[in-house]
Amino acid sequence: MIIRKLFKFENAHIVRFCSSKRCRTSIHGHSYVAEILLSSNFLDNAGMVYDFGLMKQNIKCIIDSFDHATTIFSKDDERYKNDLKRHSQRWIEIPLNPSAEQFCRIFFVIIDRLLSATVMQNGEREVKIHSIIVHETDTGYAQCFKEDAYNAKMGEINLDEIVFSDAIIDEWDDKELFDKIKLKKPIVNPKDV
Repeated sequence: MIIRKLFKFENAHIVRFCSSKRCRTSIHGHSYVAEILLSSNFLDNAGMVYDFGLMKQNIKCIIDSFDHATTIFSKDDERYKNDLKRHSQRWIEIPLNPSAEQFCRIFFVIIDRLLSATVMQNGEREVKIHSIIVHETDTGYAQCFKEDAYNAKMGEINLDEIVFSDAIIDEWDDKELFDKIKLKKPIVNPKDV
């Protein structure tokens, strides 16, 4: 069975090397919608794949980190990166060009790692990501499956190369959340949400 939860976020970026001149030369933003699709062959004690209330915890925290932030390509010009960081409190630096496709892949890897580290409390079993869809506009989106997320031909995703600004981390309930995800440390779901 598959369940889906939508998350919205506003984000700015430049997508270097793309065909669209405006996109590759000017910082611009989008009203994104991220669809997180989870699957399992089992249902929990309440007859659910995974409680939507639980998805509003750590999964929402990760997606919300990109809200009202600028996503920076780590291989971009150092002066540009430093200027953005100096003039904006909310930024994320990623090792890949910040396209909708790469957002999908990065979200997939982070949430996949998060779910595998999560200690379930209500009988949830084998909850996995089916896919992630990131709508960049009303008419365009990218969809990522596991084989896309871990496809080295599309660029390696090394979580150690993703950096969240201090302002973003300060908003997290668990300031060590991303470190726990990277290190595969146990993340215990709350019993009540």
